[in-house]
Amino acid sequence: MAIVVNLDVMLAKRKMTSLELSERIGLTPANLSILKTGKAKAVRLSTINAICRELHCQPGDLLEYVGEDA
Repeated sequence: MAIVVNLDVMLAKRKMTSLELSERIGLTPANLSILKTGKAKAVRLSTINAICRELHCQPGDLLEYVGEDA
């Protein structure tokens, strides 16, 4: 996978649990877990917007491109 999801890093930095974030953004804990583990095939911009709003971060703090050969 070329895109790495750093949601767990941002949650730790903000001292917030996945459950708390899922409640704040209106996403099920299961779907947030799929996103957090990088298993999601797609993510809505509205979801990224809500996550960034609650974690006070930028989309680039959540998503990182890592080359295939890395």
